[in-house]
Amino acid sequence: MTTSSAKEVARAWEDFAAGENIETGVRPEILASWYRCRDRYAVDHTLDIAPGARTDEAWRVSNDVIFTQLGGLGALAGQEVERDGAVVTVTDGDGRVLGAWGDPSAQRRAALHNLAPWSSWSEECTGTNGMGTSLEMSGPVTVTGPEHWCQAFHQWACAGISIRDVVTGAPVASINISRWNASLPKLVTPWLTKAVACVEQEIYHRAIYEADTVIAEFSTMREQVRGAFMAMDRGGNVIAANDAAVVMLGLTGETPIIAGVTEPAERWIPDIAGLPEVMLWARERAQGNAEWSGYARLPVCPGEEAVPLTMRPVVDANRVMGMLCEFGMQEGEAYEPDDVKAVGPLPRCIIGLRDDRLVLLAPSEIRYAEADRNIVWLVTERGRIQAATRGMDNVERSLAPYGIRRVHRRYLVNLRRVAEIERGIRGELFLITDSRAHELVPVSRRHAPDLRRMLGV
Repeated sequence: MTTSSAKEVARAWEDFAAGENIETGVRPEILASWYRCRDRYAVDHTLDIAPGARTDEAWRVSNDVIFTQLGGLGALAGQEVERDGAVVTVTDGDGRVLGAWGDPSAQRRAALHNLAPWSSWSEECTGTNGMGTSLEMSGPVTVTGPEHWCQAFHQWACAGISIRDVVTGAPVASINISRWNASLPKLVTPWLTKAVACVEQEIYHRAIYEADTVIAEFSTMREQVRGAFMAMDRGGNVIAANDAAVVMLGLTGETPIIAGVTEPAERWIPDIAGLPEVMLWARERAQGNAEWSGYARLPVCPGEEAVPLTMRPVVDANRVMGMLCEFGMQEGEAYEPDDVKAVGPLPRCIIGLRDDRLVLLAPSEIRYAEADRNIVWLVTERGRIQAATRGMDNVERSLAPYGIRRVHRRYLVNLRRVAEIERGIRGELFLITDSRAHELVPVSRRHAPDLRRMLGV
């Protein structure tokens, strides 16, 4: 950050912290973070020390391998950045610092702000910072000087990146590099991206193993079930279904979930109101208990009465791998949401920017996305809206769980919004997402085979 831009951000920070809204001078991802800190989390911007973390051992059970691998990366990176006066930290998915490495004097200075093991650096606790903000978004994030929400951290520069569960999309950890009173080397962000890719391979392989386990159990039970029957991963995505379930869910007969889907990006996200909350409840109740079963009544088809859905866990090594779900069956513990949980977690939304406002978009509103250098434009029912996250690769990662796929170097398209496919005079393909406007999204030769397979054409 140059001196002039640092001063501009500092002035913007003062105005925003005082309760004013601002229009320019702050990067979109930082402005979105400031809004969360001020309006959602109510973080005190005069805070000068991070709070201690909650003591909770249950969270470590399923991620020991990941944290061991991250610890090794953190220790190696700490040796590399020690001569630069920097500190490397690793957190869990809630922003709790698990380890710190690097220059001893920098670590002592960081400890004055409690940037040390068993402190909490989530945005909710400590405002905009490399670790906490990386847990709120996909891809690497840098927070420099006055971009930090708390004024006491304005002399730090940091870069962080989250490691996300490919099944649930939730962050499980982050790795961050911080430097006091100096900028970060340009190689920090590429190194973080490369380091995370290594760890995410472990998560990916685990997800494939889990899906294989659930599908095998589904195949064993399939012939014993007369009605609609499906298998879901622990994130609530459908990975296998019989013909009756395919019809009930309104899918086409060629859907790959009939044979079973192990690839995380190809799993189907059901649009059933209340199902995410029910899956979370079932997963918590069934933890470590393979004999558990429970049911809920859900409106599977809009406008029709709710039907019972019985869930039985697939458990391996005391961990829930997924659920076998039978429609029309009412067995086991009844799901009874209380009023607090009924309000529950808000639907996942994509943050966009229009003028000085943050726009909250449901993934289904996005027809396609188009890159203009580092800026990505989301084409929606509400017009063209700038994505708060910069970089096509970062936007692609955040939208992939919702069926929005790369079809061209510059384009992502919502496969559920493809209405027509047009062939060019040289055999090239164009996707039409709005037949009224005749929007044409080009498909590159490289992506055409995958697109045909996903659309079944």
